[in-house]
Amino acid sequence: MRSIGEMARDSGLSVSALRFYDGAGVLVPDRVDPASGYRWYGPEQLAEARVLARLRRAGMPLADIRLVLAGWSGADTDLVRGLLQAHLRRLETGLADARGEFSTVRALLERRENRMTPPHTYAVSLTVRAPELAEALDAVRFAAGTDPELPVLGGVLFDIDGEDLRVVATDRYRMAVARAATSGYAGPRVQVVVPSRLMDAMRALLGDDAAVRLTVDGDRVALRTEGHEAAGQCVDHEFPDYRRLVRLPAGRRARVDVPEFRRAVETGPVREGEVREPAGAPCDLSVLAVADGTVTVCEDGRDGPDLVAVNRTFLLQALAAAGRDELVVEVGAPTAPLAIRRTDTEEAFSILMPVRLHD
Repeated sequence: MRSIGEMARDSGLSVSALRFYDGAGVLVPDRVDPASGYRWYGPEQLAEARVLARLRRAGMPLADIRLVLAGWSGADTDLVRGLLQAHLRRLETGLADARGEFSTVRALLERRENRMTPPHTYAVSLTVRAPELAEALDAVRFAAGTDPELPVLGGVLFDIDGEDLRVVATDRYRMAVARAATSGYAGPRVQVVVPSRLMDAMRALLGDDAAVRLTVDGDRVALRTEGHEAAGQCVDHEFPDYRRLVRLPAGRRARVDVPEFRRAVETGPVREGEVREPAGAPCDLSVLAVADGTVTVCEDGRDGPDLVAVNRTFLLQALAAAGRDELVVEVGAPTAPLAIRRTDTEEAFSILMPVRLHD
């Protein structure tokens, strides 16, 4: 007999997934301790659990998987083969449909690109206080992407609008926005994407309490301090419209003591090794609930409409990047992003995409 932890380790399914599949009647343990409720699995169930894990990765519906497992050990495997073939046909049909839709979207994108105006060629020059810019860059750097297929997300957006400089970073699963006040520029709005390595070089120059000069000239951006400069080419791609991405429905808010909340996240319950996208890397999830102005790290297995699950590492990084001892955590619907906001301004915040608790 295998304990639920041993079954999770040997099968590739997480403990929370095994509990879910038990509740759904897909893979019911051989024995449940009547006193503790602890689950025990028989030797033959390991093979079934491994099949279940593979079929779920292939996207087979639970109703079909239940029938596959029911016929797995039988002598007549025609039903199992039929279910596998039917799902494969669905995948092939879905892929063909997706290719057609993607071709249409690409054609629309090409027509749109042909109508776009060329990038700006005028120069921008403004002054910003080094500590303020350093704080803004520190607040967003953690959210910059590393996917080589999406180079524009591997940089940080510098959005210059009058005397406001907003810096933005996102890797699709999280986004951070911060602001720094500037002076000396009153022209039209300008947006450039600064590669992360160049941004890091700029950040290294911001050690003194002094004013620094930021210039944009065509596709080149530079930061000048007293006797030093970090300069280079901007990323030759347009950053997504982050303003649309941060329009979140109002949610429940809780003011948290950051050191205390960090300890609760680091030591609290966690869903281990969850994989939530095709070929995605496993991650640990923290399940949070906000009620009556308090945020709670919930026990694994608890369910309810007031809960939101997020990547625990991303959550800890967002708390550290904010650089504050007190923050506001805002939770909406389980499918809405979780927001982490400063208490003194609505213009500096990060958002984390939620993870659906059950398939």
